[in-house]
Amino acid sequence: MTIDKVKNLKKQSWVPTILIAVAISYLFLVQYIPAINVFFEAFKKGSEPFLSNLTKPEFLHAAWLTLLLAVIAIPLNAIFGLCAAWAIARHKFSGRAIVLSIIDLPFSISPVVAGLMIVLLYGKQGWFGPWLEALDIKIIFAFPGMVMATAFVSMPFVAREVIPILEEFGKDQEEAARTLGANDWQIFWRVTLPSIRWGLLYGLILTNARAMGEFGAVSVVSGNIANTTQSLPLFVEDAYKQYETEAAFSAAVILALLAVVTLILKEILERKTRIKEVE
Repeated sequence: MTIDKVKNLKKQSWVPTILIAVAISYLFLVQYIPAINVFFEAFKKGSEPFLSNLTKPEFLHAAWLTLLLAVIAIPLNAIFGLCAAWAIARHKFSGRAIVLSIIDLPFSISPVVAGLMIVLLYGKQGWFGPWLEALDIKIIFAFPGMVMATAFVSMPFVAREVIPILEEFGKDQEEAARTLGANDWQIFWRVTLPSIRWGLLYGLILTNARAMGEFGAVSVVSGNIANTTQSLPLFVEDAYKQYETEAAFSAAVILALLAVVTLILKEILERKTRIKEVE
């Protein structure tokens, strides 16, 4: 081996190290250091102020409202995602690519723009505003608008996780069950659902994470009224603006812990999926 080849190999051996160092440094600057700072600010005066901040009526209402939004948005998107995945994976129709693009719309549209779209439709000056006002139905700056915004931004996850699994699973077992006399409902519960359960759970976990952490769209449609239309992410912003930094960081810790739980569940499901693929 010549001296030039040895030098080239040494240079190439440094490339992965440099790339790894750059990636780790970026993660520390963007994720790890801010996360550590959140926990530091929340606990720098001890655990008692942290716990007292979590018992404030404003925080409790915001946490309850966030949980309620997730509880409503998850089943809605689960039903929609399953129906959309079934229609797309099991049927060939014109406009299929357009339907997929529409499902992916929340990924490409800014949440603030999504919230503005809801306001332009259901606000007092919106398309349906006069009709809703005549019926005394309030959407914007009220809970229904927050549900719409949350459901919209978390819409794609279930469908996007289930579609490839259904396509890979194929129709053979479902057609065999139908030949044996099973109806569509029995086929879904006994054949289809067991085959997609891990992908469905994965999509539900991602839906929950997005629903609980959504800020932009909910901020536009809610009005951010304390003890009325203020979710937990909005509470963090409002508390910080009011110079209640300890309360803001305490709430941020709860959101961060929810994110950690989501990551743990995500990793567990990914491992189960990999084990199933090996088997």
